[in-house]
Amino acid sequence: MMLDAAHGSPNAAKLPRPKLPTRLRSQAEAFLVLRRNPLELWGPPAYRELVLPGAFLGRQQVLLNDPVAIRHVLLGNHENYVRNEAARRVLRPVLGDGLFLAEGEAWRHQRRVIAPALAPRVMPILSRHIVAVSERFERRIVASGTGPVLLMDLLQLLTLDIAGQSMFSLEMGAFGAELRGLLFRYAGDFAKVGLLDMLMPAGWTTPLDRGRARFRQDWLALMDRIIAARDAQGEPKAGEPRDLFDLLRAARDPETGQGFGHALLRDEISTLILAGHETTAVTLFWACYAAARLPEHQAAIAAEADGLDLSEDGAAQSVQKLVFTRAFLDETLRLYPPAYLLVRQARQADRLGALPIAAGTVVSISPWILHRHEAHWDRPDDFDPGRFLPGATPPDRMVYMPFGAGPRICVGAQFALTEATLVLARLLRRFRLTLPLGDAVLPRGLVTTQPDRPVRFRLAPRDRAP
Repeated sequence: MMLDAAHGSPNAAKLPRPKLPTRLRSQAEAFLVLRRNPLELWGPPAYRELVLPGAFLGRQQVLLNDPVAIRHVLLGNHENYVRNEAARRVLRPVLGDGLFLAEGEAWRHQRRVIAPALAPRVMPILSRHIVAVSERFERRIVASGTGPVLLMDLLQLLTLDIAGQSMFSLEMGAFGAELRGLLFRYAGDFAKVGLLDMLMPAGWTTPLDRGRARFRQDWLALMDRIIAARDAQGEPKAGEPRDLFDLLRAARDPETGQGFGHALLRDEISTLILAGHETTAVTLFWACYAAARLPEHQAAIAAEADGLDLSEDGAAQSVQKLVFTRAFLDETLRLYPPAYLLVRQARQADRLGALPIAAGTVVSISPWILHRHEAHWDRPDDFDPGRFLPGATPPDRMVYMPFGAGPRICVGAQFALTEATLVLARLLRRFRLTLPLGDAVLPRGLVTTQPDRPVRFRLAPRDRAP
């Protein structure tokens, strides 16, 4: 997609990004970079070429930036391309047998059950939860004064509380510290891919796997306690689901009539909590970072939100009117996609155009690269919300994929966008964000696209009523 110049913003600007390598690395160097920051792994050819074949640790690899080839992998022949064993080892401790890691008929069953619980018609219920938590969050900021705050930490707590409220109608005060502690332990000890994760066949246990198994026991015990606390609230009134837990527990597969047993329901909840809370937190962080660096855009969001009813009663209707705010978030997701890399492995031999794909080939699709690729975007490193405003040519769905693409596109995308739009609009309507002078904040690929260091923001109240 090449944008017409008329759709560009006069205030487009570049934001910092990791430096590109200037030479070809050895495989040992590449592995160390992969452990430190995968976003530094790819050199200039990755941002110019459409197909980049290669090899790593004795296995055939290919990086795809070609929309036709990506459509084939994620849509046309998606059953042939499954998550590789390294990704399964890393994610299984938290996600178990939930939707994210399921394959084949198990995935189809789970998708059929879950999708209605996150359909657009449910957004008014979830919007009320989002706004209720956001109001408490804003009051805490006001009470804490105007000193600099570690905004990423606050946003993680906010989105965790929204996840708990939306999922269980529970404030997460009783569980939040333990849940954050477990996620911190997971990210620090088990979320990085180890050498043996990539080399060992499925079914072989690595030392990291043993630690991950102990972590999973602790994680499941906490999930069981949260569910027990939710059950203590009793059943909802007939026909009046309170939250996602009510919707998921009552949901049935329209083809088989089956719902979720306790173990699978627990894994689906874990998937929604991890995916929904962490990805939305990093999206909001990068949106706030961009807003602080680009004050004219921040002012536009505040002005757009100022005349709208963003209360619990009005938010569901008003969110559709936050046109610039949504475009700003879309551009944030372009330059800072939370899921920076999708990795699949070919089960059987295939072809991607003229390129033969042997069984076992690792196929990588990186939204981080796709969203900055010279063949698909005009001025790819410029932050320009005008790309997503009404009248701009929409990008190809296989070129812009912050939530994935094809049948396995993130089932919670609508909820995540609704949450991020409402939280950002309310936050910038009430506070003016500024950053102290200092070094640039760079993105770092961990489980999601994180800032490379803690960052303190100042949040000064604007001259208006909340």
